[in-house]
Amino acid sequence: MTAPAFLSAPAEFWDTARWQPLALARRCYAWTHASRRRRLLAWSVVVVVLGLVLPAIIGAVATAATGTLAAPSGSAGLSWMNIRDSHGVRVSDYGFSTRGFSVLHPGDTALSIILQLEFSGWLVIVTTAIWLIGYAISFQWLNMFSNALHGTAKALTGQIATPIMMSAAAAIGAFFVGWFVVRGFPAKATMQVITMLSVAILGPMFLSDPLGDVLASDGLLAQGRNLGISVAAGLNGNNNPNPTQMVGTMQKSLADNFARKPLQVWNFGEVVDDKGCAGAWSSGVNAGNAAKIKDKIKGCDSDAHAVADNPSAGQIGTGLILLICGTVLLLFAAYLSIKVIWSALDTIYHGIMVIFGFAAGGFVYGPTQTFLVRNVVDGVVAAGRMAAYTIFLGFYVLFLGNLFNQAKGQVMAVFVIGGLAEIIAIFQLSRLSKGLSRGNDWIANRFALALQGAGGGRGGGGGGTALGMGNMGAGRSAGGLAPIAALAALNTIDSNPITGHLFMSRSPLQYMARRRQQAERINADMAITRWPWEMQRRGELDRVTWDHAARRRHTNSQGGGRGNSGVGTYWGLADALDGITDAGAPNNVLGSILMNQGFSRDMVNAALRVRADAMADTSVNPFQHMPLMKVVAALGNAQARSTSGDAEAYRSWYAIAASNFHSKAAGALDQANVNHGFVQQVRAHWDNPQGLRAAITNEEWNSQHIDTLRYLGWDLAQQNFDIAREYMRNPTVDNLRSANMWAMRAYNIDMITGPLGRGPWSL
Repeated sequence: MTAPAFLSAPAEFWDTARWQPLALARRCYAWTHASRRRRLLAWSVVVVVLGLVLPAIIGAVATAATGTLAAPSGSAGLSWMNIRDSHGVRVSDYGFSTRGFSVLHPGDTALSIILQLEFSGWLVIVTTAIWLIGYAISFQWLNMFSNALHGTAKALTGQIATPIMMSAAAAIGAFFVGWFVVRGFPAKATMQVITMLSVAILGPMFLSDPLGDVLASDGLLAQGRNLGISVAAGLNGNNNPNPTQMVGTMQKSLADNFARKPLQVWNFGEVVDDKGCAGAWSSGVNAGNAAKIKDKIKGCDSDAHAVADNPSAGQIGTGLILLICGTVLLLFAAYLSIKVIWSALDTIYHGIMVIFGFAAGGFVYGPTQTFLVRNVVDGVVAAGRMAAYTIFLGFYVLFLGNLFNQAKGQVMAVFVIGGLAEIIAIFQLSRLSKGLSRGNDWIANRFALALQGAGGGRGGGGGGTALGMGNMGAGRSAGGLAPIAALAALNTIDSNPITGHLFMSRSPLQYMARRRQQAERINADMAITRWPWEMQRRGELDRVTWDHAARRRHTNSQGGGRGNSGVGTYWGLADALDGITDAGAPNNVLGSILMNQGFSRDMVNAALRVRADAMADTSVNPFQHMPLMKVVAALGNAQARSTSGDAEAYRSWYAIAASNFHSKAAGALDQANVNHGFVQQVRAHWDNPQGLRAAITNEEWNSQHIDTLRYLGWDLAQQNFDIAREYMRNPTVDNLRSANMWAMRAYNIDMITGPLGRGPWSL
């Protein structure tokens, strides 16, 4: 009976350390990066999981929140966003209406389940994207921590803007005025005086409410947002915009173009609003049951009802397209929201930094004045950023809205084009942000140069860089060479010895750095321990030992107990093969060792085949004497192949097996202890196993002296060895019959005494 497959697994399989998350992740990483094909397979699985499994999981969660799979309308997990389309229907109430689940239509039921899961995941993605855009532009998030920021800014002002601090800073600034007068720079001295007076006048006004211009409802950020909304409203044909209402209008336009119309095409195969069914579809959604939507449409458009009532595999593909495009919309919304929120937080940061400038830094000539100017300019430009982002959003909403209005039934094509446009918009928004940052630096630098005078900056004239602007000019002039400079810096870091010590690897950022490091470590260890040379030396010594064993067995036994063995005979070959296997030679070197002793290739191949057959046919019963089982197996093979071309090789192996059996049989130590009567009784019945069992009981076997049993065992081994040698020299039928007789006599006795644990060949 063989053990189950899992029980025969390698010992490392049961090592709990192999299945720890980190170890498992390392093995998976090594497996996936072993070849280009595996990397492609791994990325394909990731794409499938992100595109199919993840939305299905999201859909399952969203569906579970509704309490039923058949009617996912009114998801509580999305209703708090309160996103509505232009018809006043909440997007979170949308539902995918199809045939009800029934055991009579298993195919339609399976399609409906998949479509419902796809729809639920898509609805979560699209609703979140639309809400995120409106939430970021509405500044509702800013109200959460505006009061805390107001208090923090006032407390900081109270600690920094003290009369002593301002007097000390004014005294330092006055020193620069005197210095410029003494050095003959009256223009710089005049500009320094004007700057100090401006800071002294404007400072108290700002410090009275440090973040008021930033966080107020009519502050810089809000004004920038309102300006952008006004321009966006003008693009959409609204000449009297209300900022609060315009945010909702944008959300409604996005809901129509990215949720309502695509869902209708997905569910009914067309935009039912264009067929005069807008009211019917809206009332079906507001009813709170997805199954009622197609019932409402039935009275308005029977073809659309038939499409919804008969789901197809094509709708699954349409759902996948909507999922991909919805994910792109979410990425666009997330990127735009991050930019808007980042701009607002940057403005708050610079507003806090301005406190230090008006309290002290603005009075001191040089980088400290530039610090004040940069923070003031950054705060003002942030309003411009907000306006630019809002105009950018309004333009894309108008563009996409016009695309959908002109679709003429090709909503899905426009939806895909809209997804591509959003991908482009992400890159364009990034370029816009970088351009605004460069313009911000340019404006701050020009103001700082004006305060410091024409020769205040590096480079002279009016085109240099002001003190405190850092490497703004150098970075701007680098242009397209900046990536090359960054790569050069990265290469320097990668080749630095400190980096190697930190990451414990030479050039850790290079491709295959970890594997190269492992190979170098192994090579170093082998060089230090001299492992390859040691193993080579050991191999040479083992080879000498095996050669000696083969030579001794096939040369020194000629004329001895083993018979006529020697080079050129199968008997000598079998003797040598038995000798080197007893010496521990592995199977992969047996042939080369034997051929090194002068045996031909054909003889060696025949001997190896004979040995393999004998090993396969030898019984492994633990209650039987193994040397005897080898004799029985070798004799059986010799008899079965007595007419083949390898007959002599099989007889030789049988003779060697009998010789080993005889050499391992111990004779009686004291002949006086031998019970010859018992021996005669055994000999009288050993040809008949049943008669032997009946004539001699187990108790009689166990009661005999060990010398009696060994005498019997040695006699049988001697007889087997004698007849094996005779059969080897003269392979007649009589000799084969005698060989079988003596082998079976020994076998019959071993079958009885083996299970007793005390027999003729026991120790």
